[in-house]
Amino acid sequence: MATPLQAPDDATSSPSPSAPLPGVFGGPDGAADAERLRRLRRMQGVALGLLVLAAVVYVATLDRDGFWGFVNAGAEASMVGAIADWFAVTALFRHPLRLPIPHTALVPTRKDEFGRSLEEFFAENFLQEQVVRERLAAADIARRLGDWVADPAHARRVVAEGATVAGLGLQRLKDSDVESVVRDVVIPRFVAEPISPVAGRLLEEVVRDGAHHGLVDLALTEAHEWLVHHQERFTQVVGERAPWWAPERVNEAIVNRLHLEAIRWIADIRRDPDHSARQALDSFLAQLADDLLNDPETQERTESLKRRLLETPQMVTTGMSLWSAFRTALLAALAEEDGPLRDRAARELVSFGERIGTDEALRRRLETWLADLVVFAVGRYGQELTSVITATIARWDGEEAARKIELHVGRDLQFIRINGTIVGGLVGVVIHAVTLVL
Repeated sequence: MATPLQAPDDATSSPSPSAPLPGVFGGPDGAADAERLRRLRRMQGVALGLLVLAAVVYVATLDRDGFWGFVNAGAEASMVGAIADWFAVTALFRHPLRLPIPHTALVPTRKDEFGRSLEEFFAENFLQEQVVRERLAAADIARRLGDWVADPAHARRVVAEGATVAGLGLQRLKDSDVESVVRDVVIPRFVAEPISPVAGRLLEEVVRDGAHHGLVDLALTEAHEWLVHHQERFTQVVGERAPWWAPERVNEAIVNRLHLEAIRWIADIRRDPDHSARQALDSFLAQLADDLLNDPETQERTESLKRRLLETPQMVTTGMSLWSAFRTALLAALAEEDGPLRDRAARELVSFGERIGTDEALRRRLETWLADLVVFAVGRYGQELTSVITATIARWDGEEAARKIELHVGRDLQFIRINGTIVGGLVGVVIHAVTLVL
C-alpha cells in the first residue's frame, strides 16, 4: 500500500483507480473501491507533502545557527520520523522499495496466522456464554420485538410475508412427492411401530382422569335430540325388522314403546353421573386399556387391524385427497389479503406484542428461551462458525488481500506518518536545545 510518505513507491505499488480490484471480501465493488482509493491518495499526498516540506526546510537551513539551527534540527528529525513511519506502514502490506527485508509485507505473508488469531479472538471475546447472555439482556430483544409487532402495520407486514412464503412453499410441494413420503416413509413407520402400548397408556390416562365423560355427555345429548325429533325414522328402521306375521297394530305399539323407552333410558343416563351404563362403559374402557397393555391376544388383534387399515391402497388415496383439499383451501385463504385468516393472524400478533410489553413474566421467559437457544447454538456450532474466518482468509490471494485491506484502512494509517513527521520535528527541536545546553 503505498502508504503516506511512500515517496517513489507510492505511484507504483498502490492500486490503480483504472483497474478495479476483484472483491476479496465477496465480490467486486468498483465504485466504492475507487472512492476509497481517491481518499487514500489524498492522505498519502498530505503525508508525502509534509516529508517534502521537511526536506526543503532542512536543505534551506543547513549550516545555520541560532533560531534557524532549531528549525534545521526539527526538519531533520521530521524527515527521520516520516520515513520511519512510512516504512512501518508500508511494511504491513508490501516490501518497502520492493526489497525483501525480513518482517515486512506482513499481511500477504502471514495472513493465515492473522486469520487464526482473529478466529481465537472472536471465539474468546464474542462467543462466551456470559458475554452472549449479557449482550442479549442489554439488547432487550423481547420488549423491542413486542413493541414492533404491536403496531398493526408491522403485524400485517409479517403476516403478508409469512403468507407469501407459505404459499410459495405449498405451491412448490408436488403431490407426487407428498404421496411418496406418505407411502414410503410415513405408513411403513406406523406399520412398524407398535400401537397397542401407546393406545393402552393413552386410554388408561383418559379413563383415570375421566376425560371421556364430556364426549359421552355430548353423544347422549345428540342421541336424545335425534330420538325426540326423528320418531318416524326410528319407527321405520325398527319396523322393518319386525316379524312379518305379527299384526301391524301390535308392531306399531311395540315400536312406539321402544322409542319412548329409549328416550327415557338415555335421559336417565344423562341425568345420573353414576348410572350403571356409565359405569359399565368405564369398566369396559379400563379393561380394554389393560388388555392393550398386557394381553397378547388383544395386542395382536389391534396390530392386525392397524396393518389392514394402513396397508389398504385406499388409505394413501384418501390421505392424498384430504391433503389436496386442505392445500387448496389453505392456499385460497393465504391469498386473500383482507381474508379472515390473515386478519386473524395479524390481530393475534398485535395482541401477542401488546402482551409482551405488559407481561414482565412472559418477557423474561422469552428472553430466557432466546438466550438458551443462542447459547446452545454457539456451544454446538461456535467452532464451525469461527472456523469460517480462518477458511475464508486462507482462500484469499495474499497480495490482493493486502491491497483490499489497504483500501479500507490505509487512509487512517496515513495519520501515523503525519504524526510521525510532526512529533519527530518537535523531538528534534528538544534534542537540539538539550544539546546546546549541555
